[in-house]
Amino acid sequence: MDVVLPCLDEAAALPAVLASLPAGYRAIVVDNGSSDGSPEVAAAYGALVVHESKRGYGAAIHTGLLAATSGLVAFADADGSLDLAELPAMAALLADADLVVGRRRPVHAGVWPWHARAGNAVIASLLRRRGLDVHDIAPLRVCRREALLALDVQDRAFGYPLELLVRAAEADWRVREVDVAYRARAAGTRSKVSGSVRGTLRAARDMAGVLR
Repeated sequence: MDVVLPCLDEAAALPAVLASLPAGYRAIVVDNGSSDGSPEVAAAYGALVVHESKRGYGAAIHTGLLAATSGLVAFADADGSLDLAELPAMAALLADADLVVGRRRPVHAGVWPWHARAGNAVIASLLRRRGLDVHDIAPLRVCRREALLALDVQDRAFGYPLELLVRAAEADWRVREVDVAYRARAAGTRSKVSGSVRGTLRAARDMAGVLR
Protein backbone atom coordinates (compact mmCIF):
# COMPACT_ATOMS: atom_id res chain seq x y z
CA MET A 1 0.00 0.00 0.00
CA ASP A 2 1.14 3.56 -0.70
CA VAL A 3 0.89 6.06 2.15
CA VAL A 4 0.67 9.70 1.09
CA LEU A 5 2.22 12.15 3.56
CA PRO A 6 1.78 15.84 2.71
CA CYS A 7 4.77 17.69 4.10
CA LEU A 8 5.63 21.28 4.90
CA ASP A 9 8.62 21.67 7.22
CA GLU A 10 8.33 18.32 9.00
CA ALA A 11 12.02 17.35 9.02
CA ALA A 12 12.01 16.84 12.80
CA ALA A 13 9.10 14.39 12.60
CA LEU A 14 9.89 12.41 9.46
CA PRO A 15 12.50 9.94 10.79
CA ALA A 16 10.12 8.50 13.40
CA VAL A 17 7.09 8.70 11.10
CA LEU A 18 8.80 6.82 8.28
CA ALA A 19 10.30 4.27 10.66
CA SER A 20 6.79 3.48 11.94
CA LEU A 21 5.48 2.38 8.53
CA PRO A 22 4.35 -1.27 8.52
CA ALA A 23 6.33 -3.69 6.38
CA GLY A 24 5.26 -3.57 2.74
CA TYR A 25 3.91 -0.03 2.96
CA ARG A 26 5.57 2.66 0.81
CA ALA A 27 5.74 6.29 1.90
CA ILE A 28 5.11 9.01 -0.65
CA VAL A 29 6.20 12.30 0.90
CA VAL A 30 4.76 15.26 -0.97
CA ASP A 31 6.91 18.28 -0.27
CA ASN A 32 4.85 21.46 -0.38
CA GLY A 33 7.66 23.99 -0.27
CA SER A 34 9.64 23.06 2.84
CA SER A 35 12.63 25.16 3.85
CA ASP A 36 13.97 22.83 6.56
CA GLY A 37 15.39 20.01 4.45
CA SER A 38 12.32 17.78 4.69
CA PRO A 39 12.71 16.32 1.18
CA GLU A 40 16.29 15.26 1.87
CA VAL A 41 15.34 13.68 5.19
CA ALA A 42 12.45 11.80 3.59
CA ALA A 43 14.65 10.48 0.79
CA ALA A 44 17.32 9.40 3.27
CA TYR A 45 14.73 7.29 5.08
CA GLY A 46 13.58 5.57 1.91
CA ALA A 47 10.47 7.55 0.98
CA LEU A 48 9.49 8.42 -2.55
CA VAL A 49 9.61 12.22 -2.62
CA VAL A 50 7.47 14.24 -5.01
CA HIS A 51 7.04 17.99 -5.10
CA GLU A 52 3.96 20.20 -5.30
CA SER A 53 4.71 23.90 -5.80
CA LYS A 54 1.13 25.06 -5.23
CA ARG A 55 0.69 25.55 -1.51
CA GLY A 56 -2.25 23.77 0.05
CA TYR A 57 -3.10 20.56 1.85
CA GLY A 58 -5.44 19.40 -0.91
CA ALA A 59 -2.88 20.18 -3.60
CA ALA A 60 -0.29 18.03 -1.84
CA ILE A 61 -2.76 15.21 -1.25
CA HIS A 62 -3.84 15.15 -4.89
CA THR A 63 -0.26 15.12 -6.14
CA GLY A 64 0.48 12.18 -3.86
CA LEU A 65 -2.60 10.35 -5.08
CA LEU A 66 -1.45 10.76 -8.68
CA ALA A 67 2.02 9.48 -7.75
CA ALA A 68 0.63 6.39 -6.01
CA THR A 69 0.56 3.11 -7.90
CA SER A 70 -0.97 0.67 -5.41
CA GLY A 71 -4.62 -0.33 -5.51
CA LEU A 72 -5.14 0.81 -1.94
CA VAL A 73 -3.86 4.15 -0.70
CA ALA A 74 -3.66 5.74 2.73
CA PHE A 75 -3.30 9.35 3.79
CA ALA A 76 -1.80 10.65 7.02
CA ASP A 77 -0.24 13.75 8.51
CA ALA A 78 3.56 13.74 8.59
CA ASP A 79 3.89 15.39 12.00
CA GLY A 80 4.09 12.30 14.19
CA SER A 81 0.65 12.74 15.76
CA LEU A 82 -0.79 9.58 14.20
CA ASP A 83 0.28 5.95 14.58
CA LEU A 84 0.85 4.48 11.12
CA ALA A 85 0.95 1.00 12.66
CA GLU A 86 -2.86 1.24 12.74
CA LEU A 87 -3.08 1.24 8.93
CA PRO A 88 -3.18 -2.54 8.32
CA ALA A 89 -6.19 -2.97 10.59
CA MET A 90 -7.93 -0.08 8.84
CA ALA A 91 -7.11 -1.50 5.40
CA ALA A 92 -8.62 -4.86 6.38
CA LEU A 93 -11.97 -3.14 6.92
CA LEU A 94 -12.13 -2.20 3.23
CA ALA A 95 -13.50 -5.68 2.64
CA ASP A 96 -16.86 -4.23 3.70
CA ALA A 97 -16.31 -0.49 3.17
CA ASP A 98 -15.31 2.02 0.53
CA LEU A 99 -13.54 4.40 2.91
CA VAL A 100 -12.11 3.82 6.37
CA VAL A 101 -11.39 6.92 8.42
CA GLY A 102 -9.85 7.56 11.81
CA ARG A 103 -11.57 9.26 14.70
CA ARG A 104 -8.89 10.92 16.80
CA ARG A 105 -8.72 9.88 20.44
CA PRO A 106 -6.15 12.02 22.31
CA VAL A 107 -3.73 9.93 24.35
CA HIS A 108 -3.47 12.64 27.01
CA ALA A 109 -4.81 16.10 27.84
CA GLY A 110 -3.57 19.03 25.83
CA VAL A 111 -2.87 17.11 22.64
CA TRP A 112 -5.82 18.60 20.78
CA PRO A 113 -6.27 22.39 21.33
CA TRP A 114 -9.77 23.49 22.27
CA HIS A 115 -10.27 25.68 19.20
CA ALA A 116 -9.35 22.88 16.80
CA ARG A 117 -11.46 20.34 18.70
CA ALA A 118 -14.47 22.69 18.72
CA GLY A 119 -14.19 23.44 15.01
CA ASN A 120 -13.95 19.76 14.21
CA ALA A 121 -17.02 18.98 16.32
CA VAL A 122 -19.11 21.58 14.49
CA ILE A 123 -18.08 20.33 11.05
CA ALA A 124 -18.67 16.69 12.03
CA SER A 125 -22.16 17.52 13.31
CA LEU A 126 -22.99 19.08 9.94
CA LEU A 127 -21.79 15.92 8.21
CA ARG A 128 -24.02 13.78 10.41
CA ARG A 129 -26.98 15.93 9.38
CA ARG A 130 -26.13 14.93 5.81
CA GLY A 131 -26.39 11.29 6.82
CA LEU A 132 -22.70 10.50 7.27
CA ASP A 133 -22.09 8.95 10.68
CA VAL A 134 -18.66 10.40 11.49
CA HIS A 135 -17.23 12.41 14.35
CA ASP A 136 -13.98 13.61 12.82
CA ILE A 137 -12.79 14.93 9.46
CA ALA A 138 -10.50 12.01 8.84
CA PRO A 139 -6.81 12.92 9.24
CA LEU A 140 -6.02 9.20 8.79
CA ARG A 141 -7.88 7.44 6.01
CA VAL A 142 -7.66 4.46 3.66
CA CYS A 143 -9.49 3.80 0.40
CA ARG A 144 -9.16 2.41 -3.12
CA ARG A 145 -7.08 4.62 -5.37
CA GLU A 146 -9.17 4.39 -8.55
CA ALA A 147 -12.41 5.02 -6.68
CA LEU A 148 -10.95 8.12 -5.05
CA LEU A 149 -9.76 9.46 -8.40
CA ALA A 150 -13.26 8.90 -9.79
CA LEU A 151 -14.75 10.81 -6.85
CA ASP A 152 -12.96 13.87 -8.31
CA VAL A 153 -12.37 15.91 -5.15
CA GLN A 154 -11.61 19.48 -6.27
CA ASP A 155 -10.54 21.40 -3.17
CA ARG A 156 -6.81 22.06 -3.04
CA ALA A 157 -6.67 23.71 0.37
CA PHE A 158 -7.76 22.71 3.89
CA GLY A 159 -11.24 21.84 2.65
CA TYR A 160 -10.06 18.65 0.92
CA PRO A 161 -10.86 16.16 3.73
CA LEU A 162 -14.32 17.63 4.15
CA GLU A 163 -15.09 17.60 0.44
CA LEU A 164 -13.95 13.99 0.31
CA LEU A 165 -16.47 13.05 2.99
CA VAL A 166 -19.26 15.10 1.40
CA ARG A 167 -18.68 13.52 -2.00
CA ALA A 168 -18.41 10.07 -0.43
CA ALA A 169 -21.83 10.57 1.17
CA GLU A 170 -23.32 11.77 -2.12
CA ALA A 171 -21.88 8.73 -3.90
CA ASP A 172 -23.34 6.38 -1.25
CA TRP A 173 -19.92 5.15 -0.21
CA ARG A 174 -19.80 2.82 2.76
CA VAL A 175 -17.79 4.85 5.26
CA ARG A 176 -16.40 3.16 8.36
CA GLU A 177 -15.02 5.25 11.22
CA VAL A 178 -12.66 3.74 13.77
CA ASP A 179 -10.86 5.15 16.79
CA VAL A 180 -7.19 6.00 16.31
CA ALA A 181 -4.65 7.29 18.79
CA TYR A 182 -3.85 10.99 18.57
CA ARG A 183 -0.53 12.02 20.05
CA ALA A 184 1.44 15.20 20.46
CA ARG A 185 3.15 16.15 17.22
CA ALA A 186 6.93 15.85 17.07
CA ALA A 187 8.98 18.48 18.87
CA GLY A 188 10.29 21.09 16.48
CA THR A 189 7.20 21.04 14.26
CA ARG A 190 4.10 23.23 14.31
CA SER A 191 0.59 22.53 13.08
CA LYS A 192 -0.63 24.68 10.20
CA VAL A 193 -4.19 24.27 11.48
CA SER A 194 -4.46 23.50 15.19
CA GLY A 195 -1.23 25.28 16.07
CA SER A 196 -3.02 28.61 16.24
CA VAL A 197 -6.49 30.11 16.33
CA ARG A 198 -5.66 31.84 13.05
CA GLY A 199 -4.80 28.53 11.40
CA THR A 200 -8.01 26.96 12.65
CA LEU A 201 -10.06 29.88 11.33
CA ARG A 202 -8.35 29.62 7.95
CA ALA A 203 -9.19 25.94 7.77
CA ALA A 204 -12.77 26.67 8.87
CA ARG A 205 -13.05 29.21 6.06
CA ASP A 206 -11.94 26.64 3.48
CA MET A 207 -14.35 24.05 4.87
CA ALA A 208 -17.24 26.48 4.96
CA GLY A 209 -16.67 27.05 1.26
CA VAL A 210 -17.03 23.31 0.67
CA LEU A 211 -20.30 23.13 2.60
CA ARG A 212 -21.71 26.05 0.65
